[in-house]
Amino acid sequence: MADSHFLTTTDSGPERWLMLDRPSRMNAVPLSGWVALRDAFRDFRSSEQRVLVISGAGGNFCSGADVSSEEITGRLTSAAVGAQLMHPVSEAATELFEMPKPVVAMVDGVAAGAGLNLALGCDIVIASELARLSVAFVRRGLTVDFGGTWLLPRVVGLARAKELALTGRVIDADEALRIGLVTAVVSAEELRSTVEDLVGRLAAGAPLAQRFIKQGLNRSLEWSFEQALAFEAQTQATLLTSADVAEGVLSFQEKRPPDFTGE
Repeated sequence: MADSHFLTTTDSGPERWLMLDRPSRMNAVPLSGWVALRDAFRDFRSSEQRVLVISGAGGNFCSGADVSSEEITGRLTSAAVGAQLMHPVSEAATELFEMPKPVVAMVDGVAAGAGLNLALGCDIVIASELARLSVAFVRRGLTVDFGGTWLLPRVVGLARAKELALTGRVIDADEALRIGLVTAVVSAEELRSTVEDLVGRLAAGAPLAQRFIKQGLNRSLEWSFEQALAFEAQTQATLLTSADVAEGVLSFQEKRPPDFTGE
């Protein structure tokens, strides 16, 4: 059963704010928390909300999986059991990666291990100057998970990904910005307002267009140029007949903000 106390969800108009709420453990994900995250992503996908913000309580984002808990250590009797425990982790990562709507990570304090990869799985990462990030798995004798093996080299390049993952060193917000782990760094006091401004702009966007943009960019490094052109032609042809394109053209002619409905 999912841990109903691990996540706090708040809807505000077209926005959904999802907070990892376990501050005493720096929001480390309990065993049942992966199912809770998976279900939260599925619920947002089918909801009327257009943008998801993921944050953490108590001045930290997420310190990764709570691997020290008796809930996990008491069950690790074989590789087969370990594979069962990893299944919901992979499911949650897949739900986040395949999300058709924009997702923003609001990172304050620690983002480590799977917590860092949770942020990297989002479309945009806004961090405070107090953020501390680490691909920490190796320091626990573990390999990278929650999609980090795929995500990290695409974000920072293969050589940098190897250095970060093999050492597990902690980097500060300025270095994270310089190497591309985060999109922007602001003061801790400005973090919430900066994210709110960004989310407002994302929520005003065209949902169908955002869906196709995400699909194309997420797969772009796997495609040839010809495959990318084919995807663009197919999706653009679909959009050209949509009500949102008609609204986009009309709002431009009338010099007003568009009112997209996702149709």
